[in-house]
Amino acid sequence: MIRLISLGFFLLAWQLGAMALGPQHLPEPAQVAATFAQEWRNGDMQFNLGLTLARVLAGFSLAMVAGSALGLALGRSPALDRMLDPWLVIALNTPALVVIILAYVWGGLNEISALVAIALNKFPNAVVTLREGARALDPALDEMAHVFSFSRWRRWRDVRLPQLAPYFAAAARGGLALVWKIVLVVELMGRPNGVGFKMNMAFQLFDLRLLLAYALPFVALMVLAETFVLRPAERSASWWRRHGD
Repeated sequence: MIRLISLGFFLLAWQLGAMALGPQHLPEPAQVAATFAQEWRNGDMQFNLGLTLARVLAGFSLAMVAGSALGLALGRSPALDRMLDPWLVIALNTPALVVIILAYVWGGLNEISALVAIALNKFPNAVVTLREGARALDPALDEMAHVFSFSRWRRWRDVRLPQLAPYFAAAARGGLALVWKIVLVVELMGRPNGVGFKMNMAFQLFDLRLLLAYALPFVALMVLAETFVLRPAERSASWWRRHGD
């Protein structure tokens, strides 16, 4: 209920701002809704939203799988961590725009280059988060598993994975917030479709109604994913800590 009231105040502030600034600076909500309806009727909205969401999911999945694997390896091996830590610092501090440009220059303006650019921008964040998770594993629990002769699989499933679950959830939440923004830049710079491409077109035409008609639904989808998927997953991942207390 509180969220709905807050949304109502947001729409009211938007309407008042549009009336004060004029449609050339801020279109009214009704005008944006009409543009959205037009894009939906001709099929452009579903097509471009679908492509962007597919890129978000693909890039996010690639980065999480590869980044989690390397992060766990670094957290469990101090020697490997010391060797690769400078590489990781460089990756963390390289601007996303540089990574995107290099991916397109080296690989061409194609879908594979786009996905590589998306995944590489998220990858170091996943590595750092899961590295900290691996470092935080309780050695006493490993010793207990050894005493009770747990198999390798059972040790991961029942001892290590519950401890790592909050770190996986944190990496996923932060990763999604980063990836979808990167996807829009990737589409704006080198793809002929997607929400980023349509927003670039709207910018070139100075069409703020079209810009907001594509931006707001996509942001709404990401907020829904955060509210109904990632937050509940993070709470579920930490259930054993609350139960232990």
